[in-house]
Amino acid sequence: MSSLENEVEAAGSRLEVRLAANEEEILAAQALRYRVFYEEMGAKPTPEMAARHSDFDPFDAICDHLLVLDPARGAGGKAVVGTYRLIRREVGEAHGKFYTASEYDISKILAKGGKFMELGRSCVDKDYRTGATMQVMWSGIANYVWDRGIELMFGCASLPGTDPAALSTQLSYLYHYHLAPAEICPRALDALYVDMNLVDKDSLNPRRSLASLPPLIKGYLRLGGFVGDGAVIDHQFNTTDVCVMVKTELVTAKYAKHYDRTRDIPGGH
Repeated sequence: MSSLENEVEAAGSRLEVRLAANEEEILAAQALRYRVFYEEMGAKPTPEMAARHSDFDPFDAICDHLLVLDPARGAGGKAVVGTYRLIRREVGEAHGKFYTASEYDISKILAKGGKFMELGRSCVDKDYRTGATMQVMWSGIANYVWDRGIELMFGCASLPGTDPAALSTQLSYLYHYHLAPAEICPRALDALYVDMNLVDKDSLNPRRSLASLPPLIKGYLRLGGFVGDGAVIDHQFNTTDVCVMVKTELVTAKYAKHYDRTRDIPGGH
């Protein structure tokens, strides 16, 4: 796991961002995920998850756990207030699969080559859901991307609820205005595919449609993000998922001034 050196701290903020340094911090991230996804958002835990009050799966053992910490809350796991799961291409391929592949055909991304990583399991403690916290988190992602030469990020992002009709404006807006280029566009697996083209483009108000999206998806789009073809209903998490991709040159350009390029978020496997 990672060392505790070279923590990256956003200017003017008490919050810090770095990779998890030990098992205690990973357990704290999983506990935070449980509180957000299962207790707040109504996801359905397995009996083992419910007994441990922890969200976990086999990907946790191979990923890098990016953490946002507030040292004022204490040391180690007590400080964890935000988390993101990062899986680099070489790690995911060695594992044999990516989480996104359980919902989407990502063969075009794999075939294209280059360095990419999968993002997932993003959440922030309810007392820290501010723009400043997201800036700290994204500065950490930008640092990670810069150091490792990542060219493309992708992953599943969620809209609340499992009724596509209730999300017709949001899904149609994403389809008409942000569909990925054909050569890299993931497609929802046939058995899970939900058509996103539910409202005619001329009937949409783009500004209002964008404003109605969850903050995380809006953040991806502002960085020039694309979405794949088709949505997927995730009944366990009580969400409707879309596959999002972001070319990382926009991420590193936006956040280059927020971190020292000579420093690394400590860690790796």
